[in-house]
Amino acid sequence: MKRASLAVATALLSATGLCAAAPMTDFKPVTEDMLTKPDPADWLMLDRTYDEQRYSPLDQINRGNVAQLTMAWSRGLPQGSQETVPIVHGGVLYTVEPGGGILALNATNGDEYWEYKRAVPKDAEEYIGTAEEARTKSIAIYQDLIFYPAPDGYLVALDARTGKVRWETKVQDYKQHTEHTAGVIVADGKVITSRTCETRAGCFVSAHDALTGKEAWKFYTTPAEGEPGGDSWGKVPTEKRIASSWGLPGSYDPVRKVVYWGISNPKPYTRLKRHGSADGTSRMAPADLYSNSTVALDVATGKLNWYFQHLPGDDWDADYNHERVLVRTRVAPDPASVKWINPLVPKGAERDIVFSVGEAGGLWALDRSTGQFLWATPFPEDVPEYNVSSIDVETGRTHINWNSVFQKDGDRHLVCFHNTKSYWSTSYDPRRNALYIPYHDACLDMTADNRNPMGFGPRQGVVRPGSDPKKFLTIAKVNLSTGQVQKIYSQPESGNGSALVTAGDLLFWGDMNRRFRAFDPDNGKILWDAVLGGVIQTSTITYEVNGRQYIAVMTGDGQSGTAGPARISGVTTVRGHNEIYVFALPEKR
Repeated sequence: MKRASLAVATALLSATGLCAAAPMTDFKPVTEDMLTKPDPADWLMLDRTYDEQRYSPLDQINRGNVAQLTMAWSRGLPQGSQETVPIVHGGVLYTVEPGGGILALNATNGDEYWEYKRAVPKDAEEYIGTAEEARTKSIAIYQDLIFYPAPDGYLVALDARTGKVRWETKVQDYKQHTEHTAGVIVADGKVITSRTCETRAGCFVSAHDALTGKEAWKFYTTPAEGEPGGDSWGKVPTEKRIASSWGLPGSYDPVRKVVYWGISNPKPYTRLKRHGSADGTSRMAPADLYSNSTVALDVATGKLNWYFQHLPGDDWDADYNHERVLVRTRVAPDPASVKWINPLVPKGAERDIVFSVGEAGGLWALDRSTGQFLWATPFPEDVPEYNVSSIDVETGRTHINWNSVFQKDGDRHLVCFHNTKSYWSTSYDPRRNALYIPYHDACLDMTADNRNPMGFGPRQGVVRPGSDPKKFLTIAKVNLSTGQVQKIYSQPESGNGSALVTAGDLLFWGDMNRRFRAFDPDNGKILWDAVLGGVIQTSTITYEVNGRQYIAVMTGDGQSGTAGPARISGVTTVRGHNEIYVFALPEKR
């Protein structure tokens, strides 16, 4: 194992930014075909491809030479929340700049091509916080435009060559406490965004024409009274039906022309606060639709094709949003590894599936065309406190764990799991048919308090009772055919880094203790590591310019400067500054 030297970081940082890069030349517009089948040298969206597999075919850096990785360049960034993932096209790296901006950089050395700074209205701080607290998960590229969901509720299209505004359109009203916290994708010529919300008026996924900014469609993430599924909210009036999609953007199937999006928990957090009683909505799905659901939307119209609710009538802010991974695989769940299996599904048949991991735990496999339940299992462990108690395996109807639901004000429960997997992405290796999941073995200690607008009193994440605190963070390798889980690496420190698997037989991942590492994807052996200047949030990507492969990672704090899911009782993290670090093999002389 070789530790990279960061001694040249300060010199490199002071060297970059002294002068701008040469003007951008030979820009090649990004077509739909390029987004569907991207050049391995590019990284055109949050997880590289529409299927969100987060796998790179690049193999110049491999397990045989990864120990030789050295820093190619680094660049400091302004203060502010950092939860974004950069994109790369044609040797140019585009990223969100903390504080409400976009940077275009030379991907070989970090020199600046252009900078865009958003003038966020001063009164926005009263409703959504400062520009420095904005936490956009990703940007997007199409044709010669960069799409930025800005903090003030506008979708902005920038000239990819110059950073000049080509169009902007108001998508939401920040005075409704609606904020662009999520990511963005471009599919079928449309820019698709989602957001966090505090009123139903802001709870939607929307699509805008990529060339004009005109709204194409809007899908509200909760049904109104009288609409299909509206009865699932009981007597809650339409305007108070709240379930956002604040996290990672969805995936897209260009053959079926369908986007798959995850919706988060209903608000307020507890049934007592939302409905006036724990039984104000059903104990089984559907309840408080479309909270904690996967929704499949027609990309042309935004119409709902199907939905699947993972957790009905959530009581704890559990969250089942974030990425939906699209895979074609044999469906042969192993009863020794998987708790709930649909007996009506022929075992061993190949299916196109949509796979997800709940923020509050659980592994879920659904049929991509129909939403049919295939299999699911508690994750990372099967414990009595798991938030789902049972599933009707033939219909897929889920049942909330009633033993953990707050029956009266002041009730206190431990429920599992909590921030087990959040806004950092998993990575799928098609050669191994394995999904790599960095997760926390944490549960939630929560008390109901109706005096709080969200319905809770003391509330904190805790290390799961009975677990090994030295294995608080684990990387799991999950066989998506059988559901078998192999725990290949563990450590006591938490981590919000996205996983990245490459054809070089490497798994990259970074943690909140500033360690960035390359692992053997079979056994979790550390093959290389580096100590960076701050905590690692999401962000790890790889790209190639002029025949040289690079590995890029970003550091910085998330969610208003906090340590995010690392705020677990008994877990210590190191925080630090915002910076881009880029590594490569030494250049041949």
